[in-house]
Amino acid sequence: MSTSETIRDLLDPRELPLRHRLGVVALGILALAPLWSRLLYAGGQDLLLLRTLTAALFLGMFAMSWDAVSGYTGQISFGHAVFFGVGGYSSALLNLGYGIPPGFAIVGGTVFAGLAGLVIGVPSLRLEGPYLSLVTLVAPIILLRVFVFRSDVFGGELGLPSPDPLVPTSGFEQATIVFFYVAFFTFLVILGVLLAVTRSDTGSVFTAIREDEDAVSAAGLNPAKFKIFAFLLSATTGGLAGAVFVHTIGKPTPSELLVTTVSIEVIIAAVLGGMGTIVGAAVGGIFLSLFRSYLSDVTATIPIVGIPIGHLDLLLFAVGTLLLLFYLPGGMVRWAVVAGKRRLADRKPAATDGGQTPIRQVAATWRRSIARLRGADDE
Repeated sequence: MSTSETIRDLLDPRELPLRHRLGVVALGILALAPLWSRLLYAGGQDLLLLRTLTAALFLGMFAMSWDAVSGYTGQISFGHAVFFGVGGYSSALLNLGYGIPPGFAIVGGTVFAGLAGLVIGVPSLRLEGPYLSLVTLVAPIILLRVFVFRSDVFGGELGLPSPDPLVPTSGFEQATIVFFYVAFFTFLVILGVLLAVTRSDTGSVFTAIREDEDAVSAAGLNPAKFKIFAFLLSATTGGLAGAVFVHTIGKPTPSELLVTTVSIEVIIAAVLGGMGTIVGAAVGGIFLSLFRSYLSDVTATIPIVGIPIGHLDLLLFAVGTLLLLFYLPGGMVRWAVVAGKRRLADRKPAATDGGQTPIRQVAATWRRSIARLRGADDE
């Protein structure tokens, strides 16, 4: 088969697995959110819904960046917010203090976040298990104390003023729509980069490190090198999301970027969607943000106690999350994929492989394997 035919087959939607086609359709529906939100909202554009979707996209980005290092290599980080904070604060300081345009400031914030990943990742190579988790947990707390101590530079607990927007807009409605598409484009970039890395040979090494690091060393590979790269990749993508966040709908404040609850929400989102999948972390982040927002807006009351659901949104959110984690331990995406495969298998007739007997099937498999080995020897 020629190269052009191979590329044509890869670009043919019919050649994609069903779950990939469904993912493309979901992204297409999400990209049209300003259109269908206007159709659903009779009075015009539902700006609150778009803002909620934009915030959900950023939580999905944060969760994906965490999953790149913790879900794949098994290095559990409890303080991943440090990378969001470094990216967001660095970008804001470059813009506010030095007048650097937002686009270049975002690049600078991403670079600083990557450096923070190296600063934390390299010393952490000697640590494992709870010791590594403790180091990552303490890191954002130390950074927050530094921000409070040097409040003249970092704004203390109140944070910094809002930097210049990435895209100049006029009016709240235009800003809401533009910021949504900025977040959506950044979401696609981070998703594409992380999928490209984790679906490559490097991603296979990440997974092997998580399963058996000694086996990776025995194969002649250096686990430390791949761990550092995982931290760098995770910190860079998280810093990019944090930098874009402060130049769109967010602000460079500790409550939005640095507090421990941000790191915990990211972990819950990744676990809920499915660790070690990237897509699951993205889905979990979006779902978690939308679910929490939905509960806070419910006005119905609980029959027995007579308390509005919106007043107990945090409690119900925690209980609902625990139930999902309990009944879907592998994450929502893995559960959906397995359930879908079972349904398709039940609907398809039993494969006969052209009427071959089991012995002939085994023989055909061996012949194909020998042919591939001979082809490799000839090369």
